[in-house]
Amino acid sequence: MLTISTRHLTEKDWISVLKIYADGIATGLATFETEVPSWEQWHEKYIQSCRIVAISNENVVGFAVLSRVSNREVYKGVAEVSVYVDHSFRGQHIGETLLRQLIKESEAHQFWTLQAGIFSSNIASIALHEKCGFRVIGVREKIGQRHGVWFNNHLLERRSKSVMNEQNK
Repeated sequence: MLTISTRHLTEKDWISVLKIYADGIATGLATFETEVPSWEQWHEKYIQSCRIVAISNENVVGFAVLSRVSNREVYKGVAEVSVYVDHSFRGQHIGETLLRQLIKESEAHQFWTLQAGIFSSNIASIALHEKCGFRVIGVREKIGQRHGVWFNNHLLERRSKSVMNEQNK
């Protein structure tokens, strides 16, 4: 039986994260990016307090991170979710474990809305997010191109009841 634990992602995880991210790029279903960034670029893009890796037998088998949707103060509690799982570990609920832990971390850091832009053809990722409390709020048609091909994205969001209730006191 596969045992998975999660912990905070650190720079020492970068090589493993890079490989998993590169594999996600190669699928053509995970991101509009076509190249893996440097650690410095990646480190600057993602919120440091909400970075998680999944570990199996001391190996990184997936990661989940948040990025800001805006630098404006009014959106300080809104972030975009990214979840990636090593191709040889897909279908084993690692994405769900990561996303549920990321939700807990995000709420601990006062994020009230999480959003995800997922290629409409990535049915498994859409289903994962819905299972974890996200809802489809729309489809952005031909929102971007990858290698000259237009793609639609499902836009999903999850509102934190606990953070919203806390802030309305």
